[in-house]
Amino acid sequence: MYSAIAANKRNTFLIVGGFVLLLGGLAYWWGTASGNGSSAFWIIAFVFGYALFQYFAASSLAIAMSGAHQIQKADNPRLWRIVENLSISQGMPMPKVYIINDPAPNAFATGRDPKNAVVAATTGLMDIMNDSELEGVMAHELGHVKNYDIRVSTIVFGLVSAVGILADFAIRMAWFSGASRNRDAGQLQIVLILIGVAGWIIAALIGPLVSAAVSRQREYLADATGAQITRYPEGLASALQKLGEYGRPMRRSSSSMAHMYINDPIKPGFVERAFSTHPPIPKRIERLSKIGSSF
Repeated sequence: MYSAIAANKRNTFLIVGGFVLLLGGLAYWWGTASGNGSSAFWIIAFVFGYALFQYFAASSLAIAMSGAHQIQKADNPRLWRIVENLSISQGMPMPKVYIINDPAPNAFATGRDPKNAVVAATTGLMDIMNDSELEGVMAHELGHVKNYDIRVSTIVFGLVSAVGILADFAIRMAWFSGASRNRDAGQLQIVLILIGVAGWIIAALIGPLVSAAVSRQREYLADATGAQITRYPEGLASALQKLGEYGRPMRRSSSSMAHMYINDPIKPGFVERAFSTHPPIPKRIERLSKIGSSF
């Protein structure tokens, strides 16, 4: 189990680290070609400022987009008690608990750290899960909070956005430099177009693939962490089996929020599966079975 957690953290670091090097190389290429490297890094700084805003606003945005409403213990003692017991067992602050009125079984967690955590479950999830299964799902969600997954996803978002904006600026600069008949300006135009095209390819294709790959690793990690919290991986495995059988698109689903849920709320087609933010449920159950055998 601990090796699974370490492997997922290592994979996430390698994926994000590789993308940072790619972004840095693109910015360096820009600076060398244009003779004004500071402009590229100012663009990156702006994008990370925007990502920082998203980081602090993530919880409010997620709640608003999902249509969730906050509850207290008296509103749903069963869900509240499970979340409270799991939090106590981990020495974590009690997160805010929300319910989404939706028959599709699903749940999500958000929050930049354990002190600002939010967990939410749909009415459909609570209808089909027994207590051990619901406990497994909520332990998975607390695992996301414990592993600071919102922080990781914000970093990835900033990297992908930086490449896209960098590409857009390169194309615009190439267009303006084309107005000059100076030979050096013509060479700069060609280089900027190449940078812009490369940036667009990275932002439109490689970026989403990297983001999805990181998200899948974090899902595996949250599964392993959830099993570690409950010491009963069979509960989460059974819950995932039900999610595979009874899962359906949610009434208020958004691709920008898909990575937050325990089960994909959109149900993508064939093409979108390459960019899926969730690993296949059978593989997740298989990994949980291996973790269970280690107890």
